[in-house]
Amino acid sequence: MGTVPPSSRADNDAQRRSQRVMLKVSVVVLTQGVDNRHVSEVTRTVAVNAHGAMILLAMKVSIGQLLTLRHSGTGEEASCRVVYLSPHQSEKREVGVDFMKASPGFWRISFPPPDWTNRSPEAKRSAGPSGTPGKSKIKK
Repeated sequence: MGTVPPSSRADNDAQRRSQRVMLKVSVVVLTQGVDNRHVSEVTRTVAVNAHGAMILLAMKVSIGQLLTLRHSGTGEEASCRVVYLSPHQSEKREVGVDFMKASPGFWRISFPPPDWTNRSPEAKRSAGPSGTPGKSKIKK
């Protein structure tokens, strides 16, 4: 029997439940460590979506582990589960987390519609300082 090849990144993006937005947001990650002691780490997101985030973490976590994310700007907290661990990178690694309940308002941004791509007409419009696409107020 043959093996099924791993899916490509494009396939994963096509299966994504909500659009990913590259956004740095300061967060505090809270969990229980050994001896049920509370452990926390101040860090930031790499990317966010309505269902979670990719964060940078120095603390050791495992797939399936429950964490709490606290948005440093609002103090709001959301429960989440670790769903992805990148290969270890220097001091911190990328950790993918899924909210236990979808929370698009947690990040305080408006997400693009599900059918948006970088080929959408809105993505190609680049308004210069004058507000007119492709035009600038800079005079030579």
